Amino acid sequence: MGTVIQDQQQRNHHNQPRWDRLERADLFAQYRELRAQGISERQAAKALKVPRTTLQAWRLWHDTLDICPHVAEFFQSGPGLAFLHRLVMAFHLVCLEVGACGIRLASLFLNLSGLDRFVAASYGAQRQVNGQVEQAIIDYRQSETARLAKNMPHKDITVTQDETFTGGLCLVAMEPESNFIILERLAQARDQVEWNELMAPALQQLNCRVIQSTSDEASGLLAYVEHHLEAHHSPDLFHVQHEVSKAVCAPMATKERATDKAVIEAQEQLERVKAHLQSTHNEPGKCGPGRPPKVTVSLERAEQAFEAARREHERLSEQREQIAKHIRGIGHDYHFVDLERGVRRNGQLIASDIQGHIEQIRAIAQHEGLSQNCLKRIEKAERVVPKMQATIEFVSSYVGQQVNQLDLTPPVSFAMHAKLIPSYYLDRVAQTRTVRGGEPLRELAEGLRVPLFAPGGALSELSPEVQDQLHDEAKRLATVFQRSSSNVEGRNGYLSLRSHQLRGLDLPRKRECFTTIHNFFLTRPDGTTAAERFFGQKPRSMFAAILNSVELPPAPLSPPRKS
Repeated sequence: MGTVIQDQQQRNHHNQPRWDRLERADLFAQYRELRAQGISERQAAKALKVPRTTLQAWRLWHDTLDICPHVAEFFQSGPGLAFLHRLVMAFHLVCLEVGACGIRLASLFLNLSGLDRFVAASYGAQRQVNGQVEQAIIDYRQSETARLAKNMPHKDITVTQDETFTGGLCLVAMEPESNFIILERLAQARDQVEWNELMAPALQQLNCRVIQSTSDEASGLLAYVEHHLEAHHSPDLFHVQHEVSKAVCAPMATKERATDKAVIEAQEQLERVKAHLQSTHNEPGKCGPGRPPKVTVSLERAEQAFEAARREHERLSEQREQIAKHIRGIGHDYHFVDLERGVRRNGQLIASDIQGHIEQIRAIAQHEGLSQNCLKRIEKAERVVPKMQATIEFVSSYVGQQVNQLDLTPPVSFAMHAKLIPSYYLDRVAQTRTVRGGEPLRELAEGLRVPLFAPGGALSELSPEVQDQLHDEAKRLATVFQRSSSNVEGRNGYLSLRSHQLRGLDLPRKRECFTTIHNFFLTRPDGTTAAERFFGQKPRSMFAAILNSVELPPAPLSPPRKS
């Protein structure tokens, strides 16, 4: 039997290029310098320890690119490749992860910019790059969260919780002051057991204690907060106002539209009667047979019908304005501090004021004959009022305990309770208003705070270090009262928009990337990320971590050539 000759070519089973792109760029630059010095190609190949055919292939690849030679030379150099790497990674992070672009748009960008000469722009190549970028984002989150949690000072926090159904059932929990997402995971259910199974690992790595949860009245959430967190539950103000609004606003709007239509019809009827009367006066000799028309009686009735319809429309409009005023009044009264006087309010007084608004709304609903379902919705909102009172009492108790731990003298303690903490609470409320709308609150806050540190003030004799400590503690205690979970609702709305733009929220990797970008990449106007505000320390650059983890994409096998 003869010898079998193996004529198959050797293959790179790892599907990786033999030469690293940066190494290749450096060797090719040295090759061009040697050739410029008059050294032969064979000698250059021997000096660089690179096969001569490889150098020839590199030169041919470079010289036949369909692009400006200077551009080709730049992107074949070390600095050019570093810039290209940074540019491609930035595009993937900003446009595909933060923005709503797809992989095909990334390919289109590379083609239109001419970068497809240096980076593989096919869908498969860019999809592979995108997968590597997303995996780098997830790895960054895990390592950076663990690193920051080690040096995190202990803190008591409030969490806002809710669920969203975009891309599947997802449980969401956030810290409202920093807007840091603690939990955003797909789940099989939303009962207390599922909440605990997902929240326990997320809280375990954080050096914090949950003292309060703000959410809607979902039974699973309430049971989780009571039995597992063992924290206070604060009702969401929005859901109280929303129940009242659904109970009366839509039915009253329907009645007002009906009266508006009746006014238009009565006005048209009145105008027809007046026109008929005018034509009768202008042509007195053209009366037909039979009795003359009772124009006077018809005109009088038309005017009465129009006036009655107009008065009914005005009455319903006033009733709707009163309802809107009382709904706003619920939000205005549910504050830890009186917004007009700057003094702290007790829970019983606040509950009494809120109950008064609900009673007025119920009276209007009964007078207008709204359905039993509408009245039941009002009763549903009314059942939350005792919880709102309990929240004010919880906040007062917690603030009192924290101030007592500072071991202050009675005058300083009173100043903290009556002046300093309320002033920072007013500042927080002012931040939610327009510049002009928040100005009275800021002026009231300054009027409470500035005299404390002026000569003769209750806190003026303290050292600057103690004053700074009291400032920080008052700011922290002013944030304990949380009456809204709007940050979670806003997060759910953002995810819904992203799901409409590009599907993929049902993929855990994509959803975790969104969470990481929210916590570690997006910034407020002051330049801080949610992670920096939550952990109290600046995280490392996520983009730098991506650059270190994801290599420059390979060059295209068949770039556009000169014709």
